[in-house]
Amino acid sequence: MAGQSDQTVREIRPEGGVVVGDDGSVGAAAAVRFAVEEAARRGTTLHVVRAWSITSAVRPDGLPINVTPSLLELEEATLNAEQARIAELLGDSPEVPVEVNVVYSPSAQSLIKASETADVVVVGARGKGGFAGLVLGSVAEQVVAHAVGPVIVARPSRTD
Repeated sequence: MAGQSDQTVREIRPEGGVVVGDDGSVGAAAAVRFAVEEAARRGTTLHVVRAWSITSAVRPDGLPINVTPSLLELEEATLNAEQARIAELLGDSPEVPVEVNVVYSPSAQSLIKASETADVVVVGARGKGGFAGLVLGSVAEQVVAHAVGPVIVARPSRTD
């Protein structure tokens, strides 16, 4: 990712496997846990997708507050944070290969694009959006409506 290219990653197109979106929410954590089980059932790779924008990216550690980070620095910091989150959620030795991806793109758009080549996409029922009364969040709704392949909507358990 950052450091390997002079451009930010704007889409992923996995060759099969299970794709799951993660926005850092409780609902997304449930989706990630469900997706790793689904990847194990299918005997395939889990592709975690964390979409980001300038406002949702992780700010690089140690950067002075008066310095604006580049897109590549934001991407690298976001990737590092996402890798740490996934390691925390799945432990050190998940049952399947896990690829963590950060994509400079709107969340729904990145998952819909990934659905073109994935075996299945897993989304959480609700993310970080502000409308708690909704049954399905806006990203999940868009992915369900526009994905090319199958979509699984994972709901958090009562213990999440």
